[in-house]
Amino acid sequence: MPPLRAAAYIAASFLLAMTQGLGMNMLSANIPQIQGSLGATNMEATWLVAAYMAPNVSMSLALIRIRTQYGLRNFAELSILGFVLVCVMHFFVSDLNSAIIVRFFSGVAASPMSSLAFLYMLEPFAPAKKLNFGLCLSLTNTAIGAPLARLVSPGLLDIGPWHGLFTFELSFALMAFGAIYLLPLTPQPRAKVITKVDIVSYLFIAFGFGSAAVVLVMGRLYWWTEAPWLGMLLAFSIVCLTIAAVIELNRQTPLIDIRWLASPEIVHFTAALLTFRLVLAEQSSVSTGFFQALGLQNQQMAMLYWIIIGSSVVAGFACALVLKPGREPTIHAVALTLLMVGAYMDSHSTNLTRPAEMYLSQAMIAMAGALFLPTAMAAGLMNALKKGPNYILSFIIVFLTTQSIGGLLGSAIFTSFVTLREKYHSNILVEHINLGDPMVAQRVAQLTGAYGKVLTDKTLLNAEGLALLNQQATREANVLAYNDAFLMISIISFIALVALLIHMAAIHLAPAAAGSAQESPQAA
Repeated sequence: MPPLRAAAYIAASFLLAMTQGLGMNMLSANIPQIQGSLGATNMEATWLVAAYMAPNVSMSLALIRIRTQYGLRNFAELSILGFVLVCVMHFFVSDLNSAIIVRFFSGVAASPMSSLAFLYMLEPFAPAKKLNFGLCLSLTNTAIGAPLARLVSPGLLDIGPWHGLFTFELSFALMAFGAIYLLPLTPQPRAKVITKVDIVSYLFIAFGFGSAAVVLVMGRLYWWTEAPWLGMLLAFSIVCLTIAAVIELNRQTPLIDIRWLASPEIVHFTAALLTFRLVLAEQSSVSTGFFQALGLQNQQMAMLYWIIIGSSVVAGFACALVLKPGREPTIHAVALTLLMVGAYMDSHSTNLTRPAEMYLSQAMIAMAGALFLPTAMAAGLMNALKKGPNYILSFIIVFLTTQSIGGLLGSAIFTSFVTLREKYHSNILVEHINLGDPMVAQRVAQLTGAYGKVLTDKTLLNAEGLALLNQQATREANVLAYNDAFLMISIISFIALVALLIHMAAIHLAPAAAGSAQESPQAA
């Protein structure tokens, strides 16, 4: 492909990835800013995220079969047209109920964008370069969607809390619309692969994953053990997924090869992907939540997001240059080391920590993500290809599921962990607040100094001072809780790194042991 045309395909891939990434992250990054325009509380506004993720986590499974049966060209054109129409629907939102409905359809329409971005990035590269340059650059595009959404949000919110955000998304969608019609993908052979049983099986999978997504998004807000409907929805999810598994196990041409997915090799691979996706929540949820707890907004963290984007791009290109079959474990070890060290550096934060103190650690974590995911996907694709083309669909389902459900699970686990640790530290700090303590009395007197000329009642003045001191204690408890979360992520990364090194050593020593066993009979 000529260089200019190849650059056009790469740019189209970037447009599609940003269209999908901005659509997914723009709202979740700005819930406090837009809830007022919808007349909703924070808990009610979070339902917008749940409505988006419920269909999104499983749609890729259906889209792969649809693309094979109806053709790649038709799939691409209709997908981007549907996404543009859904973007336009955002301008007719007037309240929370209509917003939830639109976000549900947005989750459906956004699903094809990630696969199209992937295919457009692979298109201009020669077959030998698709699994290193194409794969690495495609996943790098995906990684920068979240920080870019937070980076551009402040300016868009000045235009309008709701409509300002989605005007920008619509502009990307329209540019991607033109790119798809001007730059067709190479046609692929069609095949009639969709059956009635596929539809039944997919519906159970969709209800199962969708219900699990809602529980993971809303569980920490309603609290896991306080809302009975969370347990019922989780039980419904398990039942649906169990029925889908029973159907797939008794088919000759299953939608998902459950037996292959349950093999030790694939279980090990899935566990590695899920573990890494969980600890990557350090950047997407924990560090962002830490600065929000200190009162910082997106515009005050702009340079941090630029550094995250730049680090992801640099690591993506570096991964493309060094990625070759057999190097995956070494690259994974480097990624886990970066993540472990970066999280440990963040675990020493204080209430005076600002984004500048986390530039290095967050750059390391961004580089870890850009190094790990492409190598993991390349290794998984090679493993699936050895089994046959039919196994590629099952592998892609594993990869996408660990990324979508794993991201929600990581956010749910660590935000809940922070909540629990904040209560623990807060109880310890507050129990020492006693006006009989000279140091506490002195601090209360300092805090009430500004109110002395307004409040003459000493009892009321002391109450105001105690309230301010409790606020400071809560802030310190939050800082300690986030430090615990950073340290926990660092420990998990260390354990994963040790397990990986042991696994690499076992693989390295196995041929040597086999060789010595063959030589000993000859020596005898």
